[in-house]
Amino acid sequence: MSICKYRFSGGFSLAELLAALVIASMVMVATLTIYNRAEYAAASITERLDSSRLADEVLQRIAEDLDTIIAVDPKTKTANVTVTVENTRVGIYPAARLRIVRNYYDIDNRSQTFDTITWQSSVDYDAGDDGLVLYRSHSGLGLEDKLLDEKKEARDRELFIPICHGVTFFEIEALSDKEPAYEWKGSQLPYGLVVSISFAEPVETFTRGLEVRDEDIITRTIAIDRTRKIKFEVTKTIDSEVTTDSGATKTTDRGATKTIDRGARKTIDSDKGGDELRKR
Repeated sequence: MSICKYRFSGGFSLAELLAALVIASMVMVATLTIYNRAEYAAASITERLDSSRLADEVLQRIAEDLDTIIAVDPKTKTANVTVTVENTRVGIYPAARLRIVRNYYDIDNRSQTFDTITWQSSVDYDAGDDGLVLYRSHSGLGLEDKLLDEKKEARDRELFIPICHGVTFFEIEALSDKEPAYEWKGSQLPYGLVVSISFAEPVETFTRGLEVRDEDIITRTIAIDRTRKIKFEVTKTIDSEVTTDSGATKTTDRGATKTIDRGARKTIDSDKGGDELRKR
């Protein structure tokens, strides 16, 4: 009888096995759920970082092309460079075109084209991707890569090279004394360009249209001719009443207009009364 008791006392019952399987399944489902959520969050963060990194690289390349514009006449605001800005709409996507033409004068004092740089966004029907493709073209006498471009024919150097695809928003504004302009032509140069780009998917608005959200647009303001002289005029007017420890009330007026000229020596006259109050 002791032998039978010893034989049937080992092992697990069916109920215990079912309970263990249920608990293990619950733990496994919870673990997989947490892993999937972490993987999705990591993928979305990586995608967002990659999209902003690509936009920053494109804006930096455009800024480098605009940095070649120097030696602007401060009176006429003209130089041997022509900047053309055009904005349009290709389907539901805002598109733009930027053209930079640098000229020089030959021995007969005739204006000749040194090089031309063009940035434009358009649809690539052969690729079939959503969004626009951003192209860049460089042509002229100036060679960007002397090792490779010197062996190419002139027509081969004027080809449009695709920089990136999937662009859903590309807009360029020209800054001047007036409101920002979406169209700019002529010999005068703007003070700067505001270039905006985005790779985010357009969302439906309350007007049933599709637009890219403002928080998904990356914008950079690029100055034209950074060597120019810039004057800043700061107007500051502060009228305040200060109560001292003795209970008296003093009124300070520090209204002043200061013009700061970059490159010149700056002199700022402080208010003695204000200094005494600040010391207290």
